[in-house]
Amino acid sequence: MEHLTSPHNPRIKAVARLEKRSERNERRLTVVEGVREVTLAMRNGIVPVEAYVCNDLVGHELRGVVNWLEHLDATRQTRLCTVTPEVFTRLALREGSGGVLLVIPFLDLSLAHLPQESPQFFTVIEGAEKPGNVGAILRTADAAGVHGVVVCGGVDLHNPNVVRASLGTLFTVPVAEATSAETLIWLRSQGVQIVAATPEGAVPYTVVDYTAPTAIVLGSEAFGLSQTWLDAADARVFIPMRGEADSLNLSASTAILLYEVVRQRAG
Repeated sequence: MEHLTSPHNPRIKAVARLEKRSERNERRLTVVEGVREVTLAMRNGIVPVEAYVCNDLVGHELRGVVNWLEHLDATRQTRLCTVTPEVFTRLALREGSGGVLLVIPFLDLSLAHLPQESPQFFTVIEGAEKPGNVGAILRTADAAGVHGVVVCGGVDLHNPNVVRASLGTLFTVPVAEATSAETLIWLRSQGVQIVAATPEGAVPYTVVDYTAPTAIVLGSEAFGLSQTWLDAADARVFIPMRGEADSLNLSASTAILLYEVVRQRAG
């Protein structure tokens, strides 16, 4: 185990560069910080490539995680470093990170990685622009028991802000990245009905039978769904709007639709 005291250490600088998407993609690594995020990553079998611990900042919530990181370091599965508060501040993307930062390898984001539960329940997000929305959708998907979330373009799932906004549920919900065309073919091969959410939908979202294998598909905050999905949909649904606004926030819309699936299946 090393102890690093300089924020100008090359390794510290290399971790800081992972804030950039191009750097993450080139090295296929990303950063996890925060008490809940780090805890869920480790609990769900993520083995970090590197870990940085500031003992002055670690509370009781992460003490067990630190003990496990020390074991991984001793068995040469993880390279563990302790750092000073100054160095940890250089590493952390936000305040209150809990004194532990992980550098983890990219997740398996292939469609084949998604589980084959029955009846299937998927969420597809096309072209989302805001990491916070994708993170919030992952939290809802976790709570609703969604079998998998597929992201088609837009936000990078390995963005540390997605990890943060998801509160670590990125590691509890099966996720995939694919093009819309690939995802559509895959869903068709699974016999999954495609329900596209759009303000110009033909029927209210409560009319559709979601007890069948289902994928709820939503589009970007600015442009909605592409014509590819609208043409392919087995049903186009809308959420009734009683006021002046013509649509809801992407994550709010997703939550409403997912919990209609939960309601129907519970019934």
